[in-house]
Amino acid sequence: MKSDTDPRHTSRKLALSSIFSWLFTETDTDKCVSTSTEILESEGIEYDDELTKIIVEGVKKHSIEIDKIIEECAPEWPIDKIAKIDLVILRIAIFEILFGKKTPAKVAIDEAVEIAKEFGNDTSHKFINGVLGAVVEKYLPKEMENILKEEKEK
Repeated sequence: MKSDTDPRHTSRKLALSSIFSWLFTETDTDKCVSTSTEILESEGIEYDDELTKIIVEGVKKHSIEIDKIIEECAPEWPIDKIAKIDLVILRIAIFEILFGKKTPAKVAIDEAVEIAKEFGNDTSHKFINGVLGAVVEKYLPKEMENILKEEKEK
């Protein structure tokens, strides 16, 4: 599990809270990020501001494409039936894997699963892992081969 002091992990959690609040209240992503940032800074918690902005803006920019990918890779779960927290976690991870291209797929999946364990329900992490596995298999077949190879070697 990631340490609470890992700035990149904290940045993903900050992006999660910002995007989650954007779903329910604000459409101004800057305001959502600002509110969450104030809380972190008041507690002296380190985070990667640039990563947070990249994720939040990227999810916003690619949300239609990301949701289509989720629908393809989780066909039995319509978008409106997926728990909102799970949906946001999936959007962040899919953005990082397919659009952000700075985070290796395995890292994005591990982060998403850890965040799902922390914020989702008892089965969220399994659902997230399954959907992201399907995303990688469909959109990054070579990457999937490497991930499976690494898992076998463990």
